[in-house]
Formats: sequence, C-alpha cells, structure tokens
Amino acid sequence: MSNSCGHSHNDGQKHELRIEGLNVSYRSELALKDISLQASCGRSLALVGPNGAGKSTLLKAIAGLVKRRSGSVTWDGKDTLKCRGGEFSYLPQHDEVNWNFPITVRGVVEMGRYPQLGAYKKFGEDDRIAVEEALEMMEMDGKLARRQISELSGGQKQRAFIARAVAQRAHVLLLDEPFSGLDHDHTANLSRLLRSLAAEDRLVIASHHDLGTLTDIFDDVMILNREVVASGSCAEAFTKENLNQAFSHRINE
Repeated sequence: MSNSCGHSHNDGQKHELRIEGLNVSYRSELALKDISLQASCGRSLALVGPNGAGKSTLLKAIAGLVKRRSGSVTWDGKDTLKCRGGEFSYLPQHDEVNWNFPITVRGVVEMGRYPQLGAYKKFGEDDRIAVEEALEMMEMDGKLARRQISELSGGQKQRAFIARAVAQRAHVLLLDEPFSGLDHDHTANLSRLLRSLAAEDRLVIASHHDLGTLTDIFDDVMILNREVVASGSCAEAFTKENLNQAFSHRINE
C-alpha cells in the first residue's frame, strides 16, 4: 500500500484530517494540550484565539514542522509524517519570510512543483501548466509573474505564496494569518480565492484574528487557548460565550 496520501476522489469520497490527543511542548512550556479535530476536504477552518494560544504551533504540527510530544495527526488514515508528494502546503506568517531573497513571483510558484519532482525528475510540461494555472488563478500572471517578490504589495505577496500551494496541487493549505496587513480590497479578494479553493475540494485551515469577517470566509472554526475551547461549524461554535472563555482563560500548566 502506498504512503503517498493521494488526493483524488472516487464516488464522492472525502479525505479527512484527524488529530487525536495532540500535545506539543517547547522545552518545559506546554504549547498545545490534548488537541483533537476532524476536518474534511471541501471545507475551510479558522483557528481563533489570543496571542500565544497555539494557533501557529498547531499549523506547524499538522505540517510536521514541530515535534509532537504525544498524539497523532493523520490524513486519510495515514500519519502525515509519512505523506509524500506535497499534499500539505504551509504558508508562514509574513514576518517569517525573507522578502529580500532574489526570486521572481514565477520562481516562487515553480517551487511548488519541487515536491512532485523529487530528486531526479525534470521540470516538464505538466509542471509548466500547473504553474501557469496557479498564476492565472491567483491573478499573478503577465508582468506580475516577472517581478521580484521584494517589489510586491502585501496582498500580492500573499497571493504569490498561495499560488505556490496551488501549483503544488496541495490538498491541505495551512495558512498562518494570511489576512494580516491587508486592506479591505485585498482582504475581499483573498477571501474569494480561499472560498474557491475549498470549493475545489481542498481543505483550507488558517489562523485568523479578524472576528468580524470570520463567518464570511470560513465554514468551521476552532477556538483555542492551548487547549480546545470549542470546535465545529461557525453557526454552532462561534459564540460570544466561547470567545469570552478563550480570551479570558489560561489553562494550568
């Protein structure tokens, strides 16, 4: 049986991300406590909580970028650490990216194909098509594709890196504060793009701080403060009581 964690759908099948009893510590400090979650492709999930609540840590744990103390993270029944082929794409916070690195928008998006190529396969026609489609979808084609990333606006930078995920044909997009620093128009554009990605049977998980726009963008929400306060559809879990609990409560060590 392959561990590739492929994302094709047959007979209406929906792949599922399942997190069970996840604990993550940084040295002696508990960052996440007993996190459990079920999320299916074709949905968008917002992570909400105060600073230091573990939103970024959870995204990194799903992506396999931080070590689990205990618990499991599986995609379609397989441990995500064994998945190959670029099923997961992680977009860090804006200030974690070296925007002065000398690379064009097209170069960034082409990087999304590297997980598919492996060590020996050459960049081919399918890769070129994937890059072109991603650039067009994120409205980064034409002259914008030739610009250095250091020359881009905040909204363009975000679209360039999401285009990389689209070119990768990642099935799970993990976005850390993708709307941070964007003006109203760029926020509206990115909201539309994320909804379209979920509609294409991708799973979009993003940390989000603007509570006023959350229900317009996302299907589901997880409210956390190092442990889960509430999780479910926005209609069910996104309540004043749950928010008050998350933003006023700090769990015991």
